[in-house]
Amino acid sequence: MARFVVAHGAWSAGWAWKKMRPLCAAAGHELFTPTWTGIGERRHLVGEHVNLSTHIADLVQHMEVEDHSDVVLLAHSYGGMVATGAMATIENRIRQIIYLDAFVPERYQSLLDTTDAALREALLSRVAESGSTPWLVPSNPMPADTDPADLEWIAPRRVEQPLGTFTEPCPFGGSEISVPKAYIYCLRSGPGDMFGPFAERAKISDDWVYREIDASHSPNITAPTRLLELLEELVV
Repeated sequence: MARFVVAHGAWSAGWAWKKMRPLCAAAGHELFTPTWTGIGERRHLVGEHVNLSTHIADLVQHMEVEDHSDVVLLAHSYGGMVATGAMATIENRIRQIIYLDAFVPERYQSLLDTTDAALREALLSRVAESGSTPWLVPSNPMPADTDPADLEWIAPRRVEQPLGTFTEPCPFGGSEISVPKAYIYCLRSGPGDMFGPFAERAKISDDWVYREIDASHSPNITAPTRLLELLEELVV
C-alpha cells in the first residue's frame, strides 16, 4: 500500500484526479489531492497576491495538518514547481517523489526561467491578448486525444491561473532533493513540449529512475489505469 499525495498542475485542481481515486482505493492505496489557492474549489480565493509561495504553503499545510508520513509525492506538470519548493520543509515526510511530465526547477528558477524564450513569449503574449485581468494566465487547451465526454467535464472547471505562480523563483532545487526521485515522461506531449528537457536529464542521470508512458500530458484523465500500473512499478 502506498500513500500518494498529488501536487496538481496549472489551471487544474484536485478534481482532475477523480478517475484515479477508485482505482487507487481498489488497489489498496491512499490518494490525497489537495487544491491550490485560487483555482478549483478554492477559486473564490484568487487574487493578484497568489504566487508560487502561496501554493507551496498550501502543500506544506496539507502535509502538516494531515500529519502525513512515508508519502509518495506525485508532482504533475506545474505541480513540479510546488513540490520541489515544498521539499525544503516536508522532505522528512516524503518516501519518494515522482515527477509526472513536470517541471523540475533548480533553486531560484521560476517556471518561466525553465522554458525557452519562444515559449515564454507565447505565454506572456496570451496574457496580454486575453483582454482579461492582466495578472491571470488563460489555460492551455487540453490534448487532442482527450475524450469528448472528458472535455465536457473539464471545460467549466479549468480556470485562469495567477501569473505570479509562473514568475516567482522556486526556493529549492530538484538537485537538492535527497529522497528517491523518478520521472515519468508522457510520449504524446505534442507541439510546444516543455517537459522533454527535464525527461532527457532524468534519463541519463544516476540520481533518477526514468520511465515513459504512451499518453498525452494528463494521463490521470486519458490513461488512468496505465498510470496507476506505472506508479506501482516505481514505488520503492
